[in-house]
Amino acid sequence: MTRRRALPASFSTPPSVGFNCCFKVESSQMNALTAQLTHHFPALAGLPAVLATEVERQLIPIRAPAGTVLFDAGVACQALPLVLEGRIRVSKRAESGREIRLYGVHPGELCIVTVSCLLGGNAYPATGIAESEVSALALPRPLFIRLTAEHAAFRDMVFGLFAERLTGLMTLVEEVTFHKLDQRLAAWLAARGPLILASHQDVAQELGSVREIVSRLLKQFEEQNLVRLGRERIEVLDPLGLKRLAAGS
Repeated sequence: MTRRRALPASFSTPPSVGFNCCFKVESSQMNALTAQLTHHFPALAGLPAVLATEVERQLIPIRAPAGTVLFDAGVACQALPLVLEGRIRVSKRAESGREIRLYGVHPGELCIVTVSCLLGGNAYPATGIAESEVSALALPRPLFIRLTAEHAAFRDMVFGLFAERLTGLMTLVEEVTFHKLDQRLAAWLAARGPLILASHQDVAQELGSVREIVSRLLKQFEEQNLVRLGRERIEVLDPLGLKRLAAGS
């Protein structure tokens, strides 16, 4: 699990967007950021002149060190982060402290938790943490709503990525609810450690699963310091922890 990190005092929190890692840039820097934006989000490249001007005027730069909490459950959702560099981990945490990774947001992708909150005017139901240093541009809610209503290409991008991500979440729900693959994987790793020379595809075939699901679980195990992942190798760091997980404790 990525350790949460307090923000340096130099960061400020504009109330209009709610992120606590916004900063001011020179016009030349902003031009470079908007060029990155249209590269990763081509739907924003063909905006009508009026909308393009509003986007350039209202976009807010974000820079967050790894470990920064970008948004948290229960907090008002006021803007959409458009990731240019780095990766955001979106997770759900239970009262017991147990946390499940829902998905990651990479450059060119959208956070559907944020999208759904912006559309519904609801607070965040999950937490977003910078897994690596993140550079992004925040799109304030009123402008997001306007773009969704008035610009077909942007609307298609939003709902296309939303549908794609929702399919992944349904797969995750199926894994967690029905298959208990994490317990099977934990037992498999504990029995074959301390060093396993195998690709994620090899492990998936052993378990009768698919590579994408196994890779997601192995990443979670690495974040919990149970294993260390390398190229076609898995090092078991905590065999007792894996055995406890396999036993359902």
